[in-house]
Amino acid sequence: MSGRSPFDLTGRTALVTGGNQGLGRAFAIGLAEAGAQVAIAGRSAERNAEVVAEAATAGHQLHPITADITSAADVDRMTSEAIEALGHLDILVNNAGTCFHGESWTVTEGEWDAVFDLNVKALWACSLAVGAHMRERGSGSIVNIGSISALIVNRPQMQPAYNASKAAVHHLTKSLAAEWAPLGIRVNALAPGYVKTDMAPVDRPEFKRHWIDDTPQLRYALPEEIAPSVVFLASDAASFITGSVLVADGGYTAW
Repeated sequence: MSGRSPFDLTGRTALVTGGNQGLGRAFAIGLAEAGAQVAIAGRSAERNAEVVAEAATAGHQLHPITADITSAADVDRMTSEAIEALGHLDILVNNAGTCFHGESWTVTEGEWDAVFDLNVKALWACSLAVGAHMRERGSGSIVNIGSISALIVNRPQMQPAYNASKAAVHHLTKSLAAEWAPLGIRVNALAPGYVKTDMAPVDRPEFKRHWIDDTPQLRYALPEEIAPSVVFLASDAASFITGSVLVADGGYTAW
């Protein structure tokens, strides 16, 4: 038997969309800590540079790519730049996403389109672009970042477009996993619960009753606690797992 840990990503390469903040930043650094060479993609060159500099202080080299993945041309360019920088791609983490709070009656067409364009259509485009490269190599692991919002209706805030988009992500994950398994490509999703990021204001008192007090662990997570789940799904430790949705929510959906 090999002495190598199945969680070890040494020699592997990864691309993380939305990798310049919040969960995406934690995923990129977590993959690097596991040994992978990592490229991050984000719209803000400034935020990309900040994360690259932060990672460098910890001894990790991240490759920044400035791209808007709602643009088909940018998706193609991002994929090419990542392959050029890293040599090839073993792992894709489809993390980039957005959300609007508001009752259904207040959701504008622009808000609905913005959510689905980034959370679903861009994820689809990135999966196809990187998946084509993985198909040529005969291997790959794609981790889509879904949400418990695909499984429950959040409260007290209403966010119908986001909930529907994440449900689409979960089922698209299963669809691609079933189709691409014979090609050597695994596709899984991670469904985080409430995590302290700019996108989830977990500290606001009006949300504590429903977000924190209703969680069996009675707390929110930090991004660094969620990152190991991405490493697991991306690694050989999950070699017989595809089409699955891993829920990391402190027990929130168990009630």
